Amino acid sequence: MRILLSFLIAFVLVFGIHFQSFAKAQKGRVAIVLADFGTTYSTGFVDIENIKEAVQKAFPHEKVVFTFTSNIIRSIWHKRQHNKKFENDPKLRDFLYVKGPLATIADLQDEGYKTIIVQPTHIYDGEEFTDLSSYVNGLNSIKTMKKKYMPFKKLVIGRPALGRNVWKYDYHEDIKTAAKALKDDVELAKEKGAALVYMGHGNEHYSTGVYAELQKELRSMYHTDKIFVGTVEGFPSLEDVLSAVKKANVKKVLLKPLMIVAGDHANNDMCGDEDSWKTAFEKEGIKVICYIHGLGENPKWVNIYIQHIKDVARDNGIELK
Repeated sequence: MRILLSFLIAFVLVFGIHFQSFAKAQKGRVAIVLADFGTTYSTGFVDIENIKEAVQKAFPHEKVVFTFTSNIIRSIWHKRQHNKKFENDPKLRDFLYVKGPLATIADLQDEGYKTIIVQPTHIYDGEEFTDLSSYVNGLNSIKTMKKKYMPFKKLVIGRPALGRNVWKYDYHEDIKTAAKALKDDVELAKEKGAALVYMGHGNEHYSTGVYAELQKELRSMYHTDKIFVGTVEGFPSLEDVLSAVKKANVKKVLLKPLMIVAGDHANNDMCGDEDSWKTAFEKEGIKVICYIHGLGENPKWVNIYIQHIKDVARDNGIELK
């Protein structure tokens, strides 16, 4: 009994020291949460993991994790946890157990991270980003009786790819940066002798003119009127894009998703064999080339998020290593 008691005391002391050392080790570190909308397609890990790896390489001494902001998509992956088709693939494990923003941030805080940067991979300031900002603002509203027990030292959120309408950063400049990152797509369309048509996600809650502004910038930057940007939801719609393409007397288009991952929307809504953008163009006698690759595969686009992480860190006095 005495030996067992001694063992238990020793275990508690060692574990306590280890936990204190672990917490101390995280004290000066920063955790970066990449907030993706998510995808149900197993091939989507290519884009998401590529962004994660690039961000980790840019900040090798910080912890980088990803979260899905879509409740529906998380639920679908969780239901796949006991499906052998998915559970036997080590590349998909993080998807099967992916958590939402609140749980992800809570886990990091529980691990001892007091400084956390949430960087959305969303395209623009729409519904998903608005909700994500609300989560961060809500957590920052927590006020403990004693300051030392505050859950976070700093919990901040970066801006999406096409920026935000805030005073610090002119979103028009973010649009220019995004347009520059899409140069390879423009050149590919030119090589194929086709007009470039982007399909973005858009927003059913409310629409903005940011996609139209991006189209305007792309046309101006690359000196062509054969670039069109539309959305699955909101403005500009497929009907808007199709009408503009026909008026421009375009005979061939290169369809490309203006989305982080080439998932369900890209494979079905954009290039499916039924009721898709592809079939809509073909019905009008327009030849279609489908280029099903997400923006997460574009290193120049990924660099946008890395820069936005640096910006929000600098603005809040966070030192990244």
